[in-house]
Amino acid sequence: MSASRQILLVRHCQATGQAPEAALTAEGQEQAQVLARFLADQSVDHIVSSTFVRARQSVAPLATLTGLPIHLDVRLSERRLAAVPIENWRQVIHESFRDLDLRAPGGESGREVQARSWAALHALLQGGHALPVAVAHGNLISLILHSLNPGFGYQQWAALSNPDVFRLQEDRQGQWEYERIWS
Repeated sequence: MSASRQILLVRHCQATGQAPEAALTAEGQEQAQVLARFLADQSVDHIVSSTFVRARQSVAPLATLTGLPIHLDVRLSERRLAAVPIENWRQVIHESFRDLDLRAPGGESGREVQARSWAALHALLQGGHALPVAVAHGNLISLILHSLNPGFGYQQWAALSNPDVFRLQEDRQGQWEYERIWS
């Protein structure tokens, strides 16, 4: 393998809610402007986003700034925790890091989310981009990072910011590492 492959994995900015159609708050819109300048300085050359409104709105200023189109990938959408809203959703997320096969009724397991999100990232890597950005959601991103380091769990998920940015990089042996680059 010649040069290492990398992806910037971005959590969306502050949103009005958790529904797929939830938009960014006024503060989230300001965060998206700051995020755009930060990512443009990283020399991003391709943008892919979850289909959720808050993810698309988080990366729209970057698309405007760079002239890059936003490609959508449903596999980057947030984890479906259950078929209907559940009161113990934090407990389900917490236990999901210990049991990747745990699923609430009608929901996805952590293992299923890892499989679909890694499929999206591998497809993105096949595009030959120097530095693509993938905009997604907190639980999905946490499960990706957990797959690279089992020490990334519930507390790290709870500590994520809106937005947040991680650089995923593959070393010459084909092992993936990550680094939080947002502060």
